[in-house]
Amino acid sequence: MKNQKQITDLIWGVLLTIAGIGVFIRVSYVMPQIVKTSSFASDSSWFIRFSFYLIGIILIGGGIKKIFLNAKYFVK
Repeated sequence: MKNQKQITDLIWGVLLTIAGIGVFIRVSYVMPQIVKTSSFASDSSWFIRFSFYLIGIILIGGGIKKIFLNAKYFVK
């Protein structure tokens, strides 16, 4: 049963890392559309961009941490 949880956590770590990379890729495409929106002033575009990149960093960091914590059980 413990091995099942480790496999699940390893897969979850890979998915978190992929999601974080996806955030980095997607922000570059979506950011011009977000800035054009009237509810966001151009002064706050740096904060919006920073927030999205921070989310990506947190996702990648959490995914890598989970991968390293659970991969040691499979690599001997």
